Order: sequence, then C-alpha cells, then structure tokens
Amino acid sequence: MILTTLNSTLHIRDLLLIDIETVPQYQDFMALSDLWKNLWCDKISKIMPENFSPEECYLQRAGILAEFGKIICVSTGYFTSSEDKELTLRVKSIYGHDEKFLLQSFKDLITKVFRHNKHFEFAGHNIREFDIPYLCRRMLINGLELPAPLQIHGAKPWEIRMVDTLQWRKFGDYKNYISLNLLATVLNVPTSKTDMDGSMVQDVYYKQNDLPRIVEYCQRDVVVVANVILRFKNLPLLKEENVTIVP
Repeated sequence: MILTTLNSTLHIRDLLLIDIETVPQYQDFMALSDLWKNLWCDKISKIMPENFSPEECYLQRAGILAEFGKIICVSTGYFTSSEDKELTLRVKSIYGHDEKFLLQSFKDLITKVFRHNKHFEFAGHNIREFDIPYLCRRMLINGLELPAPLQIHGAKPWEIRMVDTLQWRKFGDYKNYISLNLLATVLNVPTSKTDMDGSMVQDVYYKQNDLPRIVEYCQRDVVVVANVILRFKNLPLLKEENVTIVP
C-alpha cells in the first residue's frame, strides 16, 4: 500500500517535491483562433460570473485550465542529509518557453528517479487536484507518453504515490481548502509570498518577460512545502544554508 497519510513509516527521503507555474497559452483572448474562442466560451459559459466577458475570464482562468494553459516552470526538491546529519533540501527547476521540451525533461527526470527508487512519492500542496493532473494532461496534449509514475488514470486512490499537504491539512474534512501561504503562516513557516504571488505570474511572464523571477518564486514554494511537511512531522525546519539550488 502506498502511504499518503501522516504515517511514521513514511520516509521523508522518498519524497519528490514538485510545484508548477502555468500561464494562458496566449497573452489575451483575442489571440485565439475563432475555433478556440468558441471552445473557450463553451467551456466557461456555466461558470462565468455575471457582468464578466469571455476576455476577462480568459485572463483570470485560462492559465489554470490545462486545455487553454501551458506550463512554464516545474520546480522539484528532495531531502538529503548533511555530514552532521541535518536535513538538507536540493531544489532543481526545469523551465522555458518550449513546453514540450520542458515536459520531456521533467519526464526524463522522474523516470530516472523511479529507476533508482521504486518507492518514491510525489509531494506538494494541492498536487492531487492541480499539479499532477495538469502535468499529465499537458504531456498528452504535447504527444508525450506518460512515464510509469504518472500512469495513474484509473488507479485506485491507495495506488497513487502522492503526499499532498492540502489533504493532510484537511484531516478528512473534504470541504476545507487552504492556500499554501495561509497554511505556512498559521504553522509559523516562512512564506514564499514576498515580491509576488500566484496571481502575478501571468503578468510577470507576458508583460515583464521575467521568467527567472517566476522560477525563483516557484522554487521558494517548494521550500515552503518542504518546511510544512517537516512541521507536520514535528521535525526542525530547514536552515537557509541547508537549501541548495541545483543549476
């Protein structure tokens, strides 16, 4: 059985932490073809708030829908131990404007991880409902075969290798959503929301053309998730010097 709960037998070094950043495929609604404009209008027709236009909804929601968005950064992290036995975190990001190349690189990474550790589990915040499904959908859209750890369509819940801090926080209360920022704050974990937050990613990408800033933000989210996991496990938080960004 794959553990997805706060169990003492969960090995923290088996976790591959992930976080993704997404944007709409086009900067604005008018850049879509007529076909895709119609598909968008059909998609949001039942959820579009009153007095909102399709153009406004596109700016707000297209980036979080895999059919209309794309991934520009995937940050990963894994725990190791330093010589004095302190936990360390190594963080590596895959990013760029060519989504297919990015996804292929991520696929190669997790295939390599799976080859060396058949017990590894994905970990992150809200990855069960967002990051993992989004990655799988975009891989299929880009014509990539899903690697073994992501072939979860039709899988039973206990067969999925996934640790989700959002699910941990719910404690069985399936109505209760909490953002990573709020969860970190209430647990006294340093937050990643310093110079930007998720709502700013689209403008930073399209208007400021500053992908490196987005990558840094995504990496900080991975560190926050790592510390949230440590807090749940009643372990000391990571020291700043024990976080390494791998080129």
